[in-house]
Amino acid sequence: MDANKIKLGIAPIGWTNDDMPDLGGEITFEQCVSEMALAGYVGCEIGNKYPKDAETLLGYLNIRGLQIANRWFSSFLLTKPFAEVEADFRENCAFLQAVGAKRIGVSEQSYSIQGQMETPVFEKKYVMNDAEWDTFNNGLSKLGAIAKEYGITMTYHHHMGTVVQTAAEIDRMMDGTDADSVFLLFDSGHLAYCGEDYMAVLKKYAKRIKHVHLKDIRPDVVAKVKAEHLSFLKGVRLGAFTVPGDGAIDFKPIFDVLNDAGYEGWMLVEAEQDPAIANPFAYAVKARNYIRETANL
Repeated sequence: MDANKIKLGIAPIGWTNDDMPDLGGEITFEQCVSEMALAGYVGCEIGNKYPKDAETLLGYLNIRGLQIANRWFSSFLLTKPFAEVEADFRENCAFLQAVGAKRIGVSEQSYSIQGQMETPVFEKKYVMNDAEWDTFNNGLSKLGAIAKEYGITMTYHHHMGTVVQTAAEIDRMMDGTDADSVFLLFDSGHLAYCGEDYMAVLKKYAKRIKHVHLKDIRPDVVAKVKAEHLSFLKGVRLGAFTVPGDGAIDFKPIFDVLNDAGYEGWMLVEAEQDPAIANPFAYAVKARNYIRETANL
């Protein structure tokens, strides 16, 4: 891949888990970003331990040669008034603009089960009806247009346990939204987890992908989650996810498709694990070496 067009970053979730704060609770923000830089990354996403003041955050990042690539945004287009979602979204966009970021990653959290410790992730996912799809798609298109006002591109993060998880749901979201303002955040790990053909999704939407999460899975753990009717969070604790080069996914074809499509922008290593079991710095280095060898980045 063209190193002049791609920036490689890593998410803080491997150091500290925002949904389960006991995972990595003892790891400081400073340790996290220092190890990111030491492992050879040039950017990251925003975690809950990050300073809330833009100038303060930039001070920590600039001396480490790091940039903010993206931020997760929880939308509630189905269950909250749009004006409330918009106000929250604008606040997030303004912060991203202040720290120089160009992407925001939206995930609809209405009826999401991803954060429920006892809800089986494979059986209890909410499925939208036609009216909800209209509300959702129209709302996403509006948010995408708002993001443009801040010089930011809005991407949508398909995710286990949410209303957009499967390839068919991604299709309906992509077909029903404004192609000029709503783009896809491609996450290999989440598609592989739910048994979808992640390469087919990648090839279909390669030109409309504007952010990439490089996430791998351990199929034996995923099989256990399914067989034992476990939740998404319990799967994380068991090690369902891991970094590229440590799991089942061959990322070479993914890199090839993105390269052929002329992809430009960020690729972020993301793998929520228990840092007491999977040392985040060691896994960050492992992923960095694998990507260097596999993608020439």
